[in-house]
Amino acid sequence: MANYNACYESLEIALKKHLLNDIVPFWLSMQDSRCGGFYGLRNCDGFVEAESVKGSILNSRILWFFSNCCTLYNTDLINDIDLAETGYSYHDLKQAACSAYEFLKNSFWDRDFGGLYWSVSRDGKVSDPTKHTYGQAFAIYGLAAYYEVTRDPEARALAFKLFDLIEDRMKDQGGYLESFDRSFNPEINDKLSENGVIADRTMNTLLHVMEAYTELYRVTGDENVRASLEQILKIHIEHIWDEKLERQKVFMDRDYNSIIDLYSYGHDVETSWLLDRTLEVLDDPMIAAGYGDITHRMLKHVWHDAYDGSMANECENGIVDQRRVWWVQAETVIGFVNEYMKMDDEAALNNAVRTWEFIDKYIVMKTYPFEWYSEVDRSGNPDTMLPVADEWKCPYHNGRMCMEIIRRGAILNDPLKI
Repeated sequence: MANYNACYESLEIALKKHLLNDIVPFWLSMQDSRCGGFYGLRNCDGFVEAESVKGSILNSRILWFFSNCCTLYNTDLINDIDLAETGYSYHDLKQAACSAYEFLKNSFWDRDFGGLYWSVSRDGKVSDPTKHTYGQAFAIYGLAAYYEVTRDPEARALAFKLFDLIEDRMKDQGGYLESFDRSFNPEINDKLSENGVIADRTMNTLLHVMEAYTELYRVTGDENVRASLEQILKIHIEHIWDEKLERQKVFMDRDYNSIIDLYSYGHDVETSWLLDRTLEVLDDPMIAAGYGDITHRMLKHVWHDAYDGSMANECENGIVDQRRVWWVQAETVIGFVNEYMKMDDEAALNNAVRTWEFIDKYIVMKTYPFEWYSEVDRSGNPDTMLPVADEWKCPYHNGRMCMEIIRRGAILNDPLKI
């Protein structure tokens, strides 16, 4: 394994400071004290659109974020000394997680048909009743994190209700399907399709079902979840991973035929480390051997094709989209740190540091409201028309980036500590 060194220590210190002094305060300020939960939209100038819809993805990711902040505190990876000058306490972090949890179960949960609505109004009335597999998965992800902190049996039960729902209602013999109406009749998958196509299956949904199940299995050890994870890995290696192109398919028909020539750089770097996380949690040498060096090859390929100090967005039909999108940069930092830890590759660690330097210089806002711009151009000029918080823009990617570097720093420092 790679070593904890001065380069890594500097990165970890910077990201802990950014997490505690910038990201956490911003999202604490997003709490809706009148109606509960969190506001659904905030513009780049800091103005909160209070009456905007509240998305289940945003709420579930906020639940995950604040629950994981609590876990960092409870494992002493952040502590009272770290929080001393922030203006908030562990109690505030826990309260924010509880607020997200209460709003999820009271407003997003469909008590008649089960599952979570796609979005609700500010006061919790149904806005979009779509039941998307991706949305249910992120609720599991948030609930698993909340259960880890609270050991609340109700949160565990809700997570398993969603697990059963996905497995029973949202897949066929070939794998996971995408979008359904309120009573689980299939409908067009417009929410997870882009680039002018409508996909029957997407890499993105499968990836985040895997991620959610990984965390649920990690905190519960449930064998049914483990069995589903093993099936997901089989689907990925047989149908999503393109051995010849060394990249993932993105949008597919029901038979897993790719319906567009699209290379999603951000998703490949994200998948490279999330797959490793799943293999680590399953802790089965035979399963890991079946994956061989795929995650390493995936990362090296995107490194070669799309990285020049920051990561380009994607490539469609051979044309590269050079926008620097916020979440892609965050995942790039984690992906390169994961490669460093796995391969002891100093160049990968240097890339993680370079990417953070780009983020810090161009994407982190230097004026109110001090979050991240959604995207900048290749030269670092931001698109100020895009929001800093919406149904998709959340503390999941940038917050997770900080937490992963903190968590992995502890592992590098003392492999027996975590």
